[in-house]
Amino acid sequence: MENEEMNKQQADFYQQLRIKIANYLERNHIQYGDILLLAPDFFHLLVRLSLDKRVDNNKKAKLFLAISYFISPIDLLPEVILGPVGYLDDVALAAYILNDFINNNDSDLLYEHWAGSSDVLASIQNTLTLANQFLGEGLWKRIKRKLGIF
Repeated sequence: MENEEMNKQQADFYQQLRIKIANYLERNHIQYGDILLLAPDFFHLLVRLSLDKRVDNNKKAKLFLAISYFISPIDLLPEVILGPVGYLDDVALAAYILNDFINNNDSDLLYEHWAGSSDVLASIQNTLTLANQFLGEGLWKRIKRKLGIF
């Protein structure tokens, strides 16, 4: 029963975040909207992978780091100040950590837990490619260095 309640809470957060971002993007005609809409998809994927017993503890530690960064009110692009645009750094960090699954031939886990409508591998790769453009190389390096993953 406890697991069912947790899954419901995750689904509720996922849906609320997706709706909030989509409405904001529609109202403000934001560039990189497709990347911002990956925020709830990536967050959901991070959580699901962190609960998967097949994921080793080293990867789980990185997943928890990304989850913590998502929900922390204090980060380099704070959502409280910037609105949904503040999720750009969260999405970039999530893609960076999820890319480890691609590099280690664990893509099947990504597909298994993916709730998004786009291809998960393409979404991760596209986000990493665009990270330097929307964050700037200096800010992207600061994020990775601050979190000890660079």
